[in-house]
Amino acid sequence: MEFSLRPWLLTDVPSVLKYADNEKIAANLRDVFPHPYTEADAVGYVSSCIGAGEERQLTRAIVVGGEAVGSIGIFLQEDVYRKSGELGYWLAEPFWGKGVMTRAIRRLCGEAFARYDIVRIYAEPYASNMGSRRALEKAGFTLEGVLRQSVYKRGRLLDSCIYSLLKEESPVD
Repeated sequence: MEFSLRPWLLTDVPSVLKYADNEKIAANLRDVFPHPYTEADAVGYVSSCIGAGEERQLTRAIVVGGEAVGSIGIFLQEDVYRKSGELGYWLAEPFWGKGVMTRAIRRLCGEAFARYDIVRIYAEPYASNMGSRRALEKAGFTLEGVLRQSVYKRGRLLDSCIYSLLKEESPVD
């Protein structure tokens, strides 16, 4: 499936609202990603991506057929973690299982390694989120470990995983 990654635009708000208001997506993300997902949430998110600049984060809309159907970003860390970036993403359910996220991860990681003075990108999916874990593995990430009961989500303690990609391991897409 063809897609592009591009900087966010305010005109993406309706697409984000359309696709982000999904219980299955919210269940696998941090609580900052709400459900229900309102227009105010979409405006706030898109505006934050536009307004933050690219000095400390690299955020992109995942675009299919002219619509923003997901988001991917790398957020630079600080202090002793300053050579690392955290990867975060979501994708609209109709596009799951089509290889879009794996390729988006490869592209954005390659851009981040070229742009920033970092040597490591990591992601922390919930252990039960097999789709996200597979996308990371197919993109070249290595499972470093499972953090037992590290997440408290909707009244339940969940395990999470730490995946990483080092600069020298970064595949080209």
